[in-house]
Amino acid sequence: MKLHQSLATGLILGALMAGPSVAQSGAVRTPPPSVSVPAEASWVVAPENLLVIDTNKGRILVGLEPRLAPRSVERIRTLADRGFYDGLTWHRVMAGFMAQTGDPLGNGTGGSDLPDVPSEFQMRRGRDSSFVALPELGPGVLGVMSFVPLLTQPDAQMMFNADGRTDAMALFCTGIAGMARNNDPNSANSQFFLTLAESPDLNGKYTPFGRVLVGQEVVAALKTGSEAANGRVSEPDIVTRVRTAVAMPDGDRPSVRVMDLSSAAYTALIAERRTARGTQFNICDAMPPAQQIDG
Repeated sequence: MKLHQSLATGLILGALMAGPSVAQSGAVRTPPPSVSVPAEASWVVAPENLLVIDTNKGRILVGLEPRLAPRSVERIRTLADRGFYDGLTWHRVMAGFMAQTGDPLGNGTGGSDLPDVPSEFQMRRGRDSSFVALPELGPGVLGVMSFVPLLTQPDAQMMFNADGRTDAMALFCTGIAGMARNNDPNSANSQFFLTLAESPDLNGKYTPFGRVLVGQEVVAALKTGSEAANGRVSEPDIVTRVRTAVAMPDGDRPSVRVMDLSSAAYTALIAERRTARGTQFNICDAMPPAQQIDG
């Protein structure tokens, strides 16, 4: 299974006629400086929703968001806690794009013994989603849910739908975790990738299931492959262990807190980033900071 870098731009959401306001695919911007996340203005990621990826370059902590992609999150949890990913490689890493792992064959064609996972490119957002909209960022409604950026329809649309919800889609900003697949949209299995840059060409084409909360610098340090080889890495870096935090012993279990979207600290941070970025500010700048607090 391979994640293809070059994709035709297409449908974002059926009812939206324009794409989100994000940079072009492969755009690597200077990340915002690290921000301390005060305990009184944060929430702690549940251990079953924290994926702990240990590599020979360091540790990566990925927050899982089941509301985005319940089947994909369950697949990642299952394989991680089986030890499936232990000892596999970062077999495909493309500078300014993404790092991919999860193939027991190490060549992009392998998977697990479990059936493929259907695509989950979009979700149904309800009023209980704790979604915070950020106005004036482009067509459609752009905002953040928990720790991921979303493009969605307005709340008013919910009254016209039998389930009281509306369409929403997570956007592939830097650090978003997604399921790799081949040309069949329903062919995701075990392989996944972590983005190294804003990659809007992936929006609505691949299943996003979470975000790197701690350790993006580790992802950036992974050995890259050549463009001529489509990112295939010779002598690649290793995934030494992957587990959900809930499956780890108490003494080894890390915890991560995320800035609360409803807090004054987050409101002030967004105002500061808007000023610093100026006209370059976009929804990817609105992702709330996270901080490891133990483990």
